[in-house]
Amino acid sequence: MKEIIAIIRPSKMNLTKKNLDALDIPSVTAISVLGRGKQRGLNPVLSGIEISRGTLMRGHITGMKFVPKRMLIIVAKDEDVDVIVNVLVKSNKTGYIGDGKIFVCPTDDALKVRTMERGDAAL
Repeated sequence: MKEIIAIIRPSKMNLTKKNLDALDIPSVTAISVLGRGKQRGLNPVLSGIEISRGTLMRGHITGMKFVPKRMLIIVAKDEDVDVIVNVLVKSNKTGYIGDGKIFVCPTDDALKVRTMERGDAAL
């Protein structure tokens, strides 16, 4: 089992849900979150300013502290992970700063509280 954590743009949530539903993914947890990446909350493309990558990496630019995002959490069988990740990328890639991140983490076990099923059966 793997836990897939995806940080995406709020505006891509409906498309992402639609595409995950088409895969028959049974459960997804979505949380409104705030955060920022290496660009420190600035989007040079949208703001019309030109910032060199080196300047961003050195931290000489300060900007908006946090950007609204959505965090999706999906626990999936190992064999489903690549398909889910591909759908997340396809649904969210615009080619601009802020498209998001996807993390895939090992999950040792799962337990369905009502039935006490464990492992893949709990998903």
